[in-house]
Amino acid sequence: MIPRYTPADFAQLWSAERRLSTWLEVELAACEAMELAGIVPQGTAASIRDKKLVLDANRVDEIEQTTRHDVIAFLTHVEELAGPPARWLHRGMTSSDVLDTAFAMQLRDATDLLDARLRGLIFALRKRVEEHRRTVMIGRSHGIHAEPITFGLALAGHYSELVRGVARLAAARSEISVGTISGAVGTMAHLAPEIEAHALSKLGLRAEPVPTQVVPRDRHAAYFSALAVIATAIERLATNVRHWQRTEVLEAEEPFTAGQKGSSAMPHKRNPILSENLCGLARMVRAYAGASLENVALWHERDISHSSAERMLAPDATTTLGFMLERCRRLVEGLVVYPENMRGNLEKTGGLWASEAVLLALVHSGMARQEAYVFVQRNAMKAWRHEGDFLSNLLSDTDVVSRVGEQKVREAFSLEHALHNVDALIDRALALEV
Repeated sequence: MIPRYTPADFAQLWSAERRLSTWLEVELAACEAMELAGIVPQGTAASIRDKKLVLDANRVDEIEQTTRHDVIAFLTHVEELAGPPARWLHRGMTSSDVLDTAFAMQLRDATDLLDARLRGLIFALRKRVEEHRRTVMIGRSHGIHAEPITFGLALAGHYSELVRGVARLAAARSEISVGTISGAVGTMAHLAPEIEAHALSKLGLRAEPVPTQVVPRDRHAAYFSALAVIATAIERLATNVRHWQRTEVLEAEEPFTAGQKGSSAMPHKRNPILSENLCGLARMVRAYAGASLENVALWHERDISHSSAERMLAPDATTTLGFMLERCRRLVEGLVVYPENMRGNLEKTGGLWASEAVLLALVHSGMARQEAYVFVQRNAMKAWRHEGDFLSNLLSDTDVVSRVGEQKVREAFSLEHALHNVDALIDRALALEV
């Protein structure tokens, strides 16, 4: 991932040094399990641990220039540092035992970093939901005014979506937390299930039931798809912010800090750059999910067509989402809200938002629904063309007033009635278990 979008903890997690140290951790766990099985001399792993090896990524790269094999280069370097005991490492194992098991550990750790950030975003959203629980605004469908909602309710929808993201992330973490110590084509010809079970339990992983030399990539496809769904949830929120910030709307906008510049040409500009950035990054996380799906169909027991893709997509997808979660939290915390503009926009159509309530009043009076629809729509369309406001048009329509009376028509324009269940809906969202 490029430094611009890389939090420090993700940079460390996906560093060459971390990768090699994780590989060594896998080798030593397997070695200890083989010691218990009596096929490796007792104390081998401890003697290597006692040397406190400092692995040199540059040296491994140098060896790989000759071997053209990263795991062999790694093992060669370990032998240089650890001496004779290192000959027992990798006994009966194959490269995928190291690579896939270590990969699972890194993805698990990346998930924990993502989970903490996701919960931070959810907490920030929860505060804004409560703050704007009764801040009235117009709801929109197809981008067009529909009926009243509150800003808190709008945010509560995003809140509940991201809460579902926590569950998806937990499921993805569980699915990916498997490894294998099974040797060539996964048959354990020179190992045993007990060795694998002991080694993996020490690493905090479960065993893949039937490895095909590699951990099947449907697990990884599910993992990166879960990340893509969370990124898309962020994009949906960011898209709404972009609309709310439009000059003609201006119901909410991103924070604009002292010294910030919006345009190299136009000093007046305040652009939704954070939200636009989040929308762009979401496209990348979804693209990585696509590549992970294509990695599932490998040849027979294994090939390495997935490997080159994963070297890029795994660090990039997790790091990008980590950055997105941080940025979105700051966006939510700093979002500037304009309740007076929300109320002004609500009133722009002269009460057209009450059309359904009028329709239902006519239906309850005994009128056929489609006939009532015609009566309401003709008055609404006059207001749409700026031929009087909606309420006045209705009160002047004897077909309407004769059936429901003036009081019922006026009651249809009650905001309290339109919003009387909003608190219950928000409470339902905030009651979701995180």
